[in-house]
Formats: sequence, C-alpha cells, structure tokens
Amino acid sequence: MDTLALVGNPNSGKTTVFNALTGSNQHVGNWPGVTVEKKEGKIKFNEKTYNVVDLPGTYSLGAFSEDEIVARDFVLKGNPDVVINVVDATNIERNLYLTTQLLEMNAKVVVALNMIDEAEKRNINFDIEALSKELGAPIIPTIASKRKGIDELIKKSIELIDKDIEPKAKISYGEDIDREIKNLEKLLNDKNFEYPSRWIAIKLLEGDKYLYELLSNDKSLNSSDEFKDTIGKIKDNIDDYELKIVDKRYEFVNNVVRKAVKRPEEAVETKTDKIDKIVTNKWLGLPIFALIMLLVFQLTFAIGQDLLGGLMSDAVGALGEVIKNSLVKANSPEWLISFVSEGVIGGVGAVLEFIPLIVVLYMLMGVLEDSGYMARAAYVMDNIMRALGLQGKTFISMIVGFGCNVPGIMATRTLDNKKDRMIAILINSFMSCGARIPVYLIFIAAFFPNKGGLVLFSLYFLGILVALLMGKIFSKTLFKGEASYFIMELPPYRLPSFRNVLRNMWDNVSGFLKRAGTTIFAVVTILWILAVLPLGVEPYSKNSILGQIGLFIAPIFRPAGFGTWQAAVGLFAGLAAKEAVIATLGMVYTGVGEGTALVSAIQNAFTPLSAVSFMVMTLLYTPCAATIATIKKETNSRKWALFVALYTFLVGWTGAVLVYQIGTLLGFS
Repeated sequence: MDTLALVGNPNSGKTTVFNALTGSNQHVGNWPGVTVEKKEGKIKFNEKTYNVVDLPGTYSLGAFSEDEIVARDFVLKGNPDVVINVVDATNIERNLYLTTQLLEMNAKVVVALNMIDEAEKRNINFDIEALSKELGAPIIPTIASKRKGIDELIKKSIELIDKDIEPKAKISYGEDIDREIKNLEKLLNDKNFEYPSRWIAIKLLEGDKYLYELLSNDKSLNSSDEFKDTIGKIKDNIDDYELKIVDKRYEFVNNVVRKAVKRPEEAVETKTDKIDKIVTNKWLGLPIFALIMLLVFQLTFAIGQDLLGGLMSDAVGALGEVIKNSLVKANSPEWLISFVSEGVIGGVGAVLEFIPLIVVLYMLMGVLEDSGYMARAAYVMDNIMRALGLQGKTFISMIVGFGCNVPGIMATRTLDNKKDRMIAILINSFMSCGARIPVYLIFIAAFFPNKGGLVLFSLYFLGILVALLMGKIFSKTLFKGEASYFIMELPPYRLPSFRNVLRNMWDNVSGFLKRAGTTIFAVVTILWILAVLPLGVEPYSKNSILGQIGLFIAPIFRPAGFGTWQAAVGLFAGLAAKEAVIATLGMVYTGVGEGTALVSAIQNAFTPLSAVSFMVMTLLYTPCAATIATIKKETNSRKWALFVALYTFLVGWTGAVLVYQIGTLLGFS
C-alpha cells in the first residue's frame, strides 16, 4: 500500500490536516521500540486506498529528541512514497527550514501551505508558482480547519507517487563545505548504509552524534586513513561548519521568500495579536489562565451534573434493576445475582454515572486546545517553570497529563536533555488525570454540591503546585544542572472545529470506557470474590478476605481521617486504575449501585474534612499500574518506577495527614 507521510512544525496545523485527510479512519499506537505516539489513517482516492502516517511535530530533523529521530528515520528508511510538508503560511521563514532538510533527504515533497487565510489577514501574499519553482516542490494552499485545498493536496500527492523526480533545490553551503561534502560522499558511496551518502555527509559536518556513532561501527570505513583524516579535520572545525550550514539554509529560505512572498511594509496587527497582548501579559497571563480553568470547571458541573448527571444515574440504576430482575426470573444462582448487581452494577456502574461530566470537561478542554489557547497557557507558565529550574516545555507534558498520565509521560520525549525529561517524568503523575474525576465527583456530590467547580479547580491547582515544588526539589538534588529554554510558535486563534473538539473528547472518553470494561471490571471481579469469601462470613464485612486486607492497611490512613477498611481497600484498588477507587467503594458499601445511595454511604462514612483529605490522597498518591509501567519503559529502569510509586505515596499520605490534622486544629470537621 502506498504511503503518505505528514511532516511539519508544531502548531503548523499538521494534525488538522491529518484529521481532514483521514476523518475517523485512523488509529493511534507507538512506534516500534519507542513510546513516541504513532498516528496512522487511511484515505480512498479513485477506488484505491492509501496509508497516511502523521509523524511527530518537529522544528528540525536533527537527533536531539526521539521525536526528531522518529520523523527523520521514517522519511529516510520508512520509504514513504510522498512526504506532505505542512507549512504555516504566517511563519513561512521558520517553517521552510524543515522543508530544506526534507529536500536534502531527496524526498518527494508536496508542501501544504496551511492557514493561508490567516496569512491573508496579515496582508501576506504568495506567488505560488514562483514559490514552487524556487523550492523545487509543488505547493498547495490549504485551510485544513475548513477542508479547503485538501482534495487538491490528495490529488497532487498521489500524482507524485509514480513520478521519477530529482529534487531541484540543491543548497550550496559555501566552497569549503561543498568540497568536504563531495569528499565524504566519495568515501561513503560504496558503503551499504540505509541513509543517502550526501545527507550523511551533511549531518557529519553538523556534528550529528547519532551518525558518528553509526559510522563508528563500520570497520572497513574506520580502517581507512583518508576517512580518519577527513573526520579529524571536520571535528576540529565542527562548530564553524555547523553554524555555516544553518546560516546557508536560512539564506536559501530568505532568497525563496524574497522572490515569492510579499509582506506589507508595516506588520498588520491581527485579532490574535490584540488578544495576546492581554492573555500573555506578564501580569495578567496567569490570573486569566486561572479564571479560564475555573470557568471550565464551573461549566462542567453546571452542564454535566445539573443538566445531565441525574439522567445517567437514573439510567444506571434502572439498568441494574432490569438486569437483577431478569436474573431472578431466570432462577440464576444467588452468587451470580450478587456478582452482577453488587459487583458489576455497584462497582462499574458507579464509575459510569460520571460520564456526562467527563464528556463536558473534555469538550471544554478541546475547545481551549483547538482555539489555540492552551499553547498560551504553556507560554505564560514559562517564567514560573524557569524560576523553579525546569524547562518551560515541561508544562506541555503536564497539560497532556490532565487527560491521562501515560501520554503525559510519553510527551516528555520532546524534551532535549535528560535532566528535563527525568524531572518531567517524576512529577507528571501529580497532574489530575481523567480517571481521578469520578472520585472527586462523588465526594463533591456528598459534601460540596454547590461548590463543585471551585473544589475541582482547587484540586487541579494543588496538583500543579505540588508538581512544581517537587520539580524544584529534584532540580536542586537529584538532577543538578543548568535549566534549558524552549521556543514555541503560538498558533493564531481560530474558531474551534466541532469535528476536532468531538474527536478530542471521544479519544479521552473512549479510553475511560475501555478501562471501565476491562481493567475496572477485572478489579471489581477480584474484589467481589475477596469480599464474599471465605464461605459462611457476611459478604462485604470486615470478616471477609477483603475486609481483613482493609483492616491491615487501614491504620496507615487513620492520621488522615479515613482509617476505615472500606477506604483502605478503595485506595488499594486505585493502584490498578484510579477509577477503581469509586468502583470499589460502590461495591463495599453494601453493594450500592445508584449514585444517590453511594453518596449517602459516603456521607455516613466520612466528614467534610476527611472527604477533602481523601480527595487530596487520591490526587497525589501512587499513580496507576499503567503509569508506573510507562515510567519503567521511558527510564529503562525498575528503580525509577519503584521510586515514583513510593515517593508519590509518601507525598499523598503527608498531604492528606496535613489537611486533616491542620483542619482539626482549626476546628473543621
């Protein structure tokens, strides 16, 4: 099957182009051997199916992060038939730097000149024919968010598949460097490398450590005195060569832009510029971010809880009654009726009741992301992150962690140095993922029904605060060194695409439903068996195996105000999946299935103060098994995975104890 690969800078609209090309016909996985996200989809054109691969967003194709290595290796070794290079028309100079690197690889490139409407608003005009001639690649203007130009992009890309073309744009790097490139090409031409010899030569002159390591394994090459002398000379002048190559690429880009792009003498101030003067202001940026997030949580409760929450609760309760009555009428065994009504409905059903709130929350978060605001959130956090010894880009992985800590940790792959990556990995689990939301919501419904948005906002804020404080501690102790900086282009504001927002929401909610149907169901099944054994004891009592486990653990949590065996086994189940905390509580509190019954049970077992303490514990303590497994894979170390499991439990326990003990001293109950 012919393959089209999408390459582009972050915030160039590459994902929007991918979604416009593939629609819902796509899936997400990991690249073999690494944890960088891999998106693939299918398109049909003239009765033929084509594979579309969305490569990680990157500003260049060096070897500084795994994203860059994945992208360049796929272009060079994955043999895509055509590379679609998505270019932001409003930042064409910066974006075309990546284009020059693709042309150096001898790839068949089609340039999708995206967000052309935003460029027109800035009075930026393009001579498409001249631009195509200068680059030596076809140019298709697109507005991916409105699907404009997408059909032409598909048609041109497919036309190019069967054409034998030679990239026309050959950049001269100056007489000295061009001579070194030719010398290296001669030495490399008879070698059977997976990469083009000219490209290898250029990367060696840029000091690419990955390529140097690759060539060091070639015995015949390293036995050549001529090669050794050439490499020695290059290493003596590596800094000078690297700067000259970068300068020549930008010189080439500037020449192309000068001939094909016309800008107004004075930059046009757009609506994006006017809004950014306020929302990215040094003093106003953070308060605005906080107010926007508070509004999101308030709307989540106003819509998800007040308008839709009761409907879902009634539906789960009614379904439970129907299933139970059906089993009774069918003379099913007592144990089966108990398992389904008390275990499955009482456990899994308790989690499913919160789907409306989760849907609303992720819809609103999707609106913020698709509008371009979330990129500003990372930008306004940069000063704080740097003051704490962290890289500003770390906050991007933290934002991803709001959906799920697993992709949040995987997002740290984009960080360039080990110190930043390790700290980002160690603190990401403090981000309040969607799996914790059902726990918060049931306790909010029990004790703070009129302040749901404020409580939820406070928990998210606390998670960020603890993450930043721990990041500061780690940067001063475990990972000393100079903090690095990050550069990101802020995309223009745009009206969110309903399709993109809906897809973002469904990606998160479908993951939630899959866990409810697999992990949580498995956990509930095991816990139900433990709750009814040994035979002869009262089910769900402290005399059951589950009760005995809870009694053994419970004293640990007594200083935090919830030293009951039920609370203990709930937190214990949360080690498998955080949603399982509520599933377990829904089962052990007499197997109640309806939300209102579980709320009543929670009100009887907790006080408002111990409820806050329990929510803090849920927020901060040991992340789920999937997150721990991801940490092990990312760090290639069991020790770091174990460290995260233990230190986060200690932080969570300490936080919960402090809340309860200080609250008690202040007279709260």
